[in-house]
Parts: sequence; C-alpha cells; structure tokens
Amino acid sequence: MKVLIVGYGVQGQKREKILKNFFYASYDNKNTKATFTDINDIPKNKYNAVFLCVPDDQKFKLINFFIKLKKHILVEKPLIFKKISDYKNLQSQSQKNGIYIYTAYNHRFEPHFEEVKKTLKKNIIGKVYLCKIFYGNGTSKLVKKNKWRDKGLGVVQDIGPHLFDILNFWFKFKGKFTFLSKSNFENKSPDHSILTSKTKNTKFLLEMTYCMWRNTFSLEIVGSKGSISINRLCKWGSSEFFLRKRIFPSGAPKEYSKIININDPTWEKEHQFFFHQIKKKVKTDLSNDLYIFKTLKNLKSNLT
Repeated sequence: MKVLIVGYGVQGQKREKILKNFFYASYDNKNTKATFTDINDIPKNKYNAVFLCVPDDQKFKLINFFIKLKKHILVEKPLIFKKISDYKNLQSQSQKNGIYIYTAYNHRFEPHFEEVKKTLKKNIIGKVYLCKIFYGNGTSKLVKKNKWRDKGLGVVQDIGPHLFDILNFWFKFKGKFTFLSKSNFENKSPDHSILTSKTKNTKFLLEMTYCMWRNTFSLEIVGSKGSISINRLCKWGSSEFFLRKRIFPSGAPKEYSKIININDPTWEKEHQFFFHQIKKKVKTDLSNDLYIFKTLKNLKSNLT
C-alpha cells in the first residue's frame, strides 16, 4: 500500500512521519515543500490511497476526483458538505468503484476510550444515567488569526464532531443536541460551549472550549452499578482510567485504576485500521458523517 498525502500542512506532514514506508508522495498547490505542486504531474499508477488533509471546502471536489481514479480515501474530520444528497452520492459512487472512504476520527483509538467501550459492552456499570465530557485547549489566539476557523460554530465545529463520533462509538447514540451555553470570550465564533442531549434513561453533556490554558480532557460516565472516569488524552501526558463499582446501599466504591504514559498511539492505529478495512473490502458507510452534518446544521440554525 502506497499513500499520496494531499495537503502538506501540519496534519499532512504529521501523517507522513507516521506512514513511514507506506508514504509515496505529497501534493499541495500552495506549499513548495510538497513533492508535487501540480496535481496533473502525479503518476496515477504509483499509489493506492490518498490522505486528504485539506480544509473542509476542498474535500468534496477532491474526493470525487480520487473516486474516479479508484483510489481509497482517508479524509480528515469532519466531512461537511452542502447537502444531504452529497453524502449519498459519494457513498454510492465509492461502492460502485470498489473504493473505501474513511473519515479520520483518531480519538476512537485512545487506549482508554477502547477500554470504555469494552466496559460498557460488559454492562459492568449497569444502566447509564449520565455521560459528561469536557474537552479544552488554549488555542483561542491561534484560531483568531485563522479567518477560516474563526467563523460559524467555532469550537463546536472543531471539537464537537470528535465528541459526537465518540458517543456513537460507545453508545451507538445519534441524538439531537441543543445549546445549554455558548460564549465568545476571545473569538468572533463560539470559543466555549456546552451541549446537551438525552435518551429516555441517559443524559449527555458535552463541554468544549479554546480557553483552557492547560490542555484538558475529562470523562464521567455514571451508571446504576458504578462509574467510569478518564483524565487526559495520551498526547497530553499521563492518561488515567478509573472504574468504580457501586457499594449498596452506600459507601466508598471499589476502585480499579489504570494509568498509562505513552506517546499518542492513535494515529498509527488509525492508519492500520484503514488499511485493514481496505484489505477486508469493507464498503464505504457515510451514515455517521451525515448524522454529524445534520447535528452541526441544526446547531448552526440555533446559533443566534
């Protein structure tokens, strides 16, 4: 498998380092450091897949282009198009051409996120009452300098899709979210927001911000028989997982903890997952992307 990276910015260069021998070349019409700056110069028979590390408004056109060349596609999240039919058409075209499209939500491959999924599947904490996630970084000033980022839904469009995807990964949840709070502390677009949703039994709270001066991730899932907690992602240092089993009728819970301190493994694991899906000839499924598109569109209509 040889990969062409399209878009040779921060993300593209990071993926090149992780790809190692799988890397074929890079293309970017605005970066002279890329292998190619003219898309027509790229030999079509030298690579099997492309990684699209480009702004949202370029993705649809490029995906169509590479589908016609029968190249498998990994595209950076989120996959935001103009209309619902775009998702259905791309899914249909990719399946007809026997190519696989995967949207890169690398947080699914966090070791403790995988542990959460296993724990929930075993029903160890019982009926889930509450899932609360906080995700914050201190990039408000960087966002302000980037006009294409400091607009619309702001932090919700940036971090929100990761969180919607994770809830789908853990709970197969695709519910409707509403704003509980939104603020513009340092940016034109929201740089802090709290979203809420619920099912018959479970409440979901998602808080995200660009105004957290130490990069922070925390998770609390509370169930009828226990709870799950996570502090920090691997990329930010020591990542902690706690499973607490409830004592009836009350009392300090029995606690199991796991702390890991490793380099971020999610990108490489995601690459291997992508290659494995291609090998298994898995068909493209953009239903999760369509759900996220509809969720963001609904939130945007309630922005003012």
